[in-house]
Amino acid sequence: MKLMRLGNRDEAKTPCILDAGGTLRDVSSIVADFTPTTLSAALIETLKATDPSSLPAVSADGKRIAPPVAQPRNIWCIGLNYSDHAAEAGMDIPSEPILFNKSSATYCGPNDPILYSPRMTKLDWEVELGIVIGTAALNITREEAMEHVAGFVLVNDLSERAWQLERGGQWVKGKSYPNFCPTGPMLVTPDEVGDFNDLDMTLDVNGQRMQSGSTAKMIFDVPTIVSYMSEFCQLEPGDLICTGTPPGVGAGMKPPVWLKPGDEVRLSIQGLGEQRQAVVETSGGRP
Repeated sequence: MKLMRLGNRDEAKTPCILDAGGTLRDVSSIVADFTPTTLSAALIETLKATDPSSLPAVSADGKRIAPPVAQPRNIWCIGLNYSDHAAEAGMDIPSEPILFNKSSATYCGPNDPILYSPRMTKLDWEVELGIVIGTAALNITREEAMEHVAGFVLVNDLSERAWQLERGGQWVKGKSYPNFCPTGPMLVTPDEVGDFNDLDMTLDVNGQRMQSGSTAKMIFDVPTIVSYMSEFCQLEPGDLICTGTPPGVGAGMKPPVWLKPGDEVRLSIQGLGEQRQAVVETSGGRP
C-alpha cells in the first residue's frame, strides 16, 4: 500500500492511495486524512481490502504533494548509522545508536523549497530512509519491532554543518531550520517495500551524483533502531525516525561543497519515490 496526500500548507489535504497502475485514488470517503491519530493497522487493512477502482481518481498535476502523514508528534534521527559515512566523517563506528531530534517546523513536503538563511555558511544534504511508527512502542524487543512500523518514507535530513559542529551544544541546532526535513512523496507499507535492508539510495545536486548508497550499509537496522529507542522513550503513532545517510555529503567532499540559493537537489530511494527541491534564500517565515 502506498499512501499520499495532496494540498497546500495550512489547507485541508486530500488523502490518497497510489494503485497498482500508478493512478492516485481519493480515499477521503474512508478517512478524512492520514494523521498520527488515524494512522493504524486497522486503517491500512481497510484500505487494502478496498477495490481501488471504486474510488475517485485524482490528478496531482499542479497540486502540492504534502508529506504522506500529517505533522508527527516527534521527529527522531540516528547519527552516523552507515559504516561508509562514518569513515567519510573520520569518526568511529558508534557502539550504540546516536539519537537526536529535529524541530517540528522542519517537516515539509517532498518538493517544498530548501530555505537558505543569510546566516548559513555550510548547508548540506542527506538522503535517508525514514521509518513511520504505526502503533505506540515502549520497551519492545527487536522481534516485535516491525509490528509497530506503519511504513517507510524518503527523507532529506538537511543540516547546517557550522551550526551543528562549530557552535557548541547538541546537533539539533544544525538540524532544525524550517523545511529541513522534506518527507515523502509516499508512505509505503513494509509488505510492499520488500527487503528494506537492501534499498538503493541516490542524491544529485545540480544534476551531479553526490550520494549513491544502500541501506545494506546501515550499522543498526530498522528493527534494532525501533527496539533500542523504545527503551528510552515511547514511540508514538506517526512518529518519524530518520535512520542515517550513506557517504557523499557535502562535508565529506575535498574540498567541502555546500548548498547555495539556486541549487537543485534530487534524491530517491528504491520503491519510495523521488524528491526535488530548490534552494531558496529567505530571511522570514516559510513560504
